[in-house]
Parts: sequence; structure tokens; C-alpha cells
Amino acid sequence: MDILKWLAVAGSMMFSMLAHGEPGIDDKNILIGMSAPLSGPIGSYGKQMQYAIQAGFEQVNQAGGINGRKLQLLALDDAYDSNRSVSNTRRLVDDHKVFALVGYYGSNPTIDAMNQAFGPARVPLVGTISGADPLREAFTINPNARYLFNTRASYADETNAIIRQLVSLGLKRIGVLYHNDNFGRSGLDGVSQALKQHQLELTIAAAIDRQNPDLSAAVGKIAGASVQAVVLVALHKPAVSFIQAMKKAGQYPMFVTLSPIGTEQFIAELGKDARGVVISQVVPHLWNDTLPIVRDYRRLVGDEKASYHGLEAYLMTRTLLEGLKRAGKDLTREKLISALESLNHFDLGGYRIDYGNKHRTGSRFVELTVVGPDGKILR
Repeated sequence: MDILKWLAVAGSMMFSMLAHGEPGIDDKNILIGMSAPLSGPIGSYGKQMQYAIQAGFEQVNQAGGINGRKLQLLALDDAYDSNRSVSNTRRLVDDHKVFALVGYYGSNPTIDAMNQAFGPARVPLVGTISGADPLREAFTINPNARYLFNTRASYADETNAIIRQLVSLGLKRIGVLYHNDNFGRSGLDGVSQALKQHQLELTIAAAIDRQNPDLSAAVGKIAGASVQAVVLVALHKPAVSFIQAMKKAGQYPMFVTLSPIGTEQFIAELGKDARGVVISQVVPHLWNDTLPIVRDYRRLVGDEKASYHGLEAYLMTRTLLEGLKRAGKDLTREKLISALESLNHFDLGGYRIDYGNKHRTGSRFVELTVVGPDGKILR
């Protein structure tokens, strides 16, 4: 039986065992839900996340669980589709009666799930791989935002770091390739605002549709602007095709990507052309053995399965587990929310989480890496 079928069976078994009262818990177990892309072009992203979360749960279960309860994960595939993310979330909350959620992926899928499903149901979600602004709105603007606990920096944090580095190198003509969705527009806005802080204007921007990107038009537009650097607010497949097309056209600006690029997949598909590409990261360097959290993650999953998305999911998992631990044995969703809010400057082992009763920032950590020889990631 493969892992997805096993998880579905385990989730169904758990549902039959749940006690009446607070959803998703009984005396022995806590059922946690997840919706992420487990198939399709970026299915590897979701699988890396799922593997890390499941490994983190098994690790704590082997040590006796959280306040005597074992963690169970039920993961559903949304294929990076917003409608499926909303549908999955409703199934997890209404049908499977999960206690809480963890490890979502993508701006549009998470925004829609927050506003249409887990927010109105008052079910907390810990962690999503997105830095989009709508996921960080004040509760007075969007009450649903109360139920999302971010564990990563925003796209504004990433683009500030990127532009600061480019300007320090004397680069002023900067373009942006971006997906025409919440992810892409947040990145575009971040670059534009960061440039203004340095009294500069964006040179050129080209939008591509996430489903059917017209890269020929984007390449022509950006190549004709004589840019010195291009910030790619895109996922790995269109980013790879864009860089290859630019180089074929004789264009060699500095290429910089945001963290959702899927570092390992991006480098593997771009091959030797990946050398010199700058990649923004919102988690510590994957091979930094000085940090306990990185050592713990790699020891848990093994170096062959280690990835940046996996490390980020492990950080989500450790954050959720700490919240559950602090919430105590008499567990409720509101107690979990209060416990998570108590994580002020909480150190996970070299990575700090910062929440409060009015904000869900999580972290502002950003580190720029560059692809070196043989695809190695250098700081």
C-alpha cells in the first residue's frame, strides 16, 4: 500500500475513533489535516512537505506523543488548484473532523481556503508556503486571518533583501517576470516598493498565466528592455524555460528567484544554466550543520530526502507540536490558538517564531543563496 492510500485509510480509521465533543481528538489521538499539491507539475513539492510532516509526527509519537496523545496526519491532494484546496479543506473539517491543519502550499489555494473554509470554521492552520500579503492581513480587516499562523517571511521581506543586494552591486535596471495571480502580484509589488526605497523605478515587468504561460512574449518584452537583473516570481518550470529562452536570445542578466521556486527541482531541470542564479530562501541553509533545527531535520529524513520545502514543512510541524504541547491535555482549538500566540521569539533551534494575539507574522528570516558549480547551493 503506498503512502497516500495508507494515510487515507489511517484518516478514516481515526475518524471512526473520534470522541464526541471537540472535533479531531479523543483520549489517545489528535487528527491533523493537510491539503497540498501531491500530483501535477509541482507534486514533488507537496510530497516533500508531507514526508517531513509525517516524519515529525512519527518522531513525537515514538516518544509518547503530545500530552499522551498520538498525532495522525490526513493529507489530501489539491494539485495546486484553489477550488480543490477549498473542497479538500471542507472535507477535512466537515467530514473527517480534523482538529487543526498544517502544511498548505500556494497563495491562491491558501487564501481561498482561509476565506471560504477554515477561517469561517475557526480551525487553525499552522504554516503555508506563501508570502502573499492577503495572508497577513490585520484581523480588523479580515477576521479569517486570525486562524492562519504563518511560519515564514513575506514576499515583501524577500524582495527587500533581493533589491538591497542588487542595488549594492550597482544594478539599477531591474525587470520582473511574474505569475498573474496573488503570488506573482505580491512579488511584483514587493519589488516595486523596494526599488522606491532606493529612489529607483521598475524597468519592465512581464506577466505570465500560471496555467498557460506565454514565455515568448515575456522574453521579447524583457529582452528588449536591456535589464541588468530579472527577479523571477514564478515556479520552477516556467522559470527554467524563461532562463533558457533568454540565454538563447543572447540575454545574460542576473537571474534571481523567490523561495517558492522549488530549489532542488529548479536546479535539476535547468542543469548547467543554473550556475550563478540567486535563490532567496526563507529557511536556514539546508547544509548548515551548526543549527540544531537543520541537523534535526536532516537526521530525521536523511540527506537524500532533504529539501528546502521539506525543511520548511518541518518548521511548521515543530511549531504546531509546540503549540499542542503548551495547550495542555484539556485540548480545544481556542486553547491551541492561545498557546500558539504565546510563541513570542520562540527558538526552534536556530530559527525563531514570533506570534502575538494581534499578529501571525511567524518569521522575517531571509537568506540569499547562489547556485555554484555542480548545482551546489552556496551562501
